[in-house]
Formats: sequence, C-alpha cells, structure tokens
Amino acid sequence: MTTKLIKHNKQPLVSIITPMYNNAKVIKETISSVLSQSYSNWELLLIDDASSDETTTVLKPFTKSDSRIKVFQHKTNKGAAEARNLGTKMANGQYIAFLDADDLWLENKLELQVSQLTTNITDVSFGTYEWINSKGEPLHKRVEALKQLSYNKLLKANYIGNLTGIYNCEKLGKIYTKDLKKRQDWLLWLEAIKRSDKPAIGIQETIAYYRISEGSLSSNKVNLIKHNFNVYYKGLGYSYFKSSFYLIQFLFEHLFIKTRLIKSIA
Repeated sequence: MTTKLIKHNKQPLVSIITPMYNNAKVIKETISSVLSQSYSNWELLLIDDASSDETTTVLKPFTKSDSRIKVFQHKTNKGAAEARNLGTKMANGQYIAFLDADDLWLENKLELQVSQLTTNITDVSFGTYEWINSKGEPLHKRVEALKQLSYNKLLKANYIGNLTGIYNCEKLGKIYTKDLKKRQDWLLWLEAIKRSDKPAIGIQETIAYYRISEGSLSSNKVNLIKHNFNVYYKGLGYSYFKSSFYLIQFLFEHLFIKTRLIKSIA
C-alpha cells in the first residue's frame, strides 16, 4: 500500500499519534506541548478509545482552533494497540511519532528529530526523557538514551521510550503492532529497526517528560515476567523454549544493564 505524504514549505509532515482513555485531566497539557513545538508541520491524531469522562468536551476548543488537530473515536474500548493502529492507518505524514495522553514534549523535540532524520543517518530516532509525577512535578530522574541501538540490543530489553520515538514512514512503511495488553510499543520499535538498514540513533538531551505515579515505580514482578514473555512468545512467534531463554536474558538486561541509564538529577 502506498503511503500518502503531505509536505509543506519543503518540511516533511510529522503525524503524531496519541491514544486517549479517560484523560480529561491531563490531555490539555499534552496537546499544549505539541502546540508549543518549534517545528510546526505536524498533524496530531487523537484516538479516543471510548472514554467515559469529559475527554471529548475538553478536545473541542483545540479541534475548532487548529486544523492540524484531528479526533478519531472507537465506539468500544479496544486498548492502546488498536488505538495506535487506527492512528497509524489515518496518518498522512512522512514521519510517525507517538505521544501518550499524559506525557509531554519539550518544545524542540520534533525539530531535533526531524533534523536528524532528514540527514538520512537513521530511520528511527528516540531520546532521553525525564520522569514527572501525576501533578507534573519533577521526580528528579532521567532515563538516558543509548547513542545507537541495534535490533539485537533492543531484543534484550526495550530501550526506546515510546513518547520519544519517531520513524521514517516513507522508507519503512506504516508499522502496525499486535494486540498485546502490554509492551506493544516494544514490538513496534523492533519491527521499525528490523526494516531499516541502519541502527536507531538516540538524542542525548532531554526531549520529553514521562508522567509516572509513585506507586508504579515498584514493578509487579509477576506482570513483568508475563508481559515480557508474551513479547517473545505471542508477539515475535518464538517457541516456548526460545521465549523462555530470551525472557531470562531480558530480566538480566532490564535489572542490571538498563537500570544504569536511569540517573538522578538535581
């Protein structure tokens, strides 16, 4: 299927996909962080996954005042994977980026990444991000991006913060992910790097803020094992034995290697 591309003033269009489910309290701030981007040729595709709160009402002023902001709705709740897939289907851009409904971008995020992608040094860009709490206050933690990321390294653990990821849709095609309950974004970035002939490149400076609750900082170990096993077993189609082997590798990488990228900041 040919991807329809829209360009303006020779700047490539970036399609930003934002799944939403009952995010009325935070979505204004998220949209505002997109509106504040120094790079202006984007479309924001808001996918409402059958919210039951005031999300739809909150969105109306934004869609009326800016034609770049578009809303699509699921009649029933289908989960984040299907919401992102719908956004991907509706995307018109040369590049596709993701921003969850409670996260934020710094104003130079897109400018830095589009500049990187247009040099053709990579087809997949990601970056460093910081943690904030539910009130938007800093938690004084930064997750640093690797300078380069290969498929084999990404297979060991998810090193791409989805809120920072962007890929070249013109070169790689549209990427749809399997409907797993968790970790669908990991599968998407694995597929993106697999399709490319170049490693992903990480931006070292902070380009986004990830909203996290204090309670979620301590992971449920059972869910950690289950959801990551499913990436290998259901997502990638590995055998039970091979999936178990990669899960052991993942646990080592996640607990002893990846944690080194989480740094305290003043």
